[in-house]
Amino acid sequence: MIHEHLKDRILYDGTQIRPNWALNELNIKGPSIITWIGPMNIKDIMDYEDTGLEIKADKMAHFIVEHFDEQPANLRLAYHRQRMLVMILQEELWKQGIPTKREGDDLYIGHGKLTVSVATASLSSMKIHLGMNITSKGTPADVETIGILDYKDLGEDNIIGIVSDVAKKYIQDISLIEEDITKTRVINVEDNH
Repeated sequence: MIHEHLKDRILYDGTQIRPNWALNELNIKGPSIITWIGPMNIKDIMDYEDTGLEIKADKMAHFIVEHFDEQPANLRLAYHRQRMLVMILQEELWKQGIPTKREGDDLYIGHGKLTVSVATASLSSMKIHLGMNITSKGTPADVETIGILDYKDLGEDNIIGIVSDVAKKYIQDISLIEEDITKTRVINVEDNH
């Protein structure tokens, strides 16, 4: 699995959650985690609960994860991995002195919603988007939101460092899980006798 941080401030509009986006747009083959800083304005909402809502922000850190290791893709596994990614982000923010609480796949600072996230699956791959508000500017007026810069003064290099550390730890955890699978003896029915 590879990580690439994009320097371009592309708009996250929901099209990046489609299968093979990294291949089609960036020529990146295989499992990947693509990160960048940019605005968000989602038109094609994947989560039925959010249909009809505005999901937008002026400046966010974005993570797009794609896995191909289950055929057909497994939505349940995609959601497990999404939670893992969110928990890794939470851990890295705590290391930076930014206390967050997690409710499902969302992180909060106080009552302010810090993140948005979704997991989905196609026939070929599992996808995750995680977006973290850098500021609360441009977010919907009907949702109490917060950005990490609303809580702590950080430079963009610090934010990119947090994003890179999250991506690195996620890749490491996925790799360690695969390693654990290869070295674990499975239980046979005969072992119970």
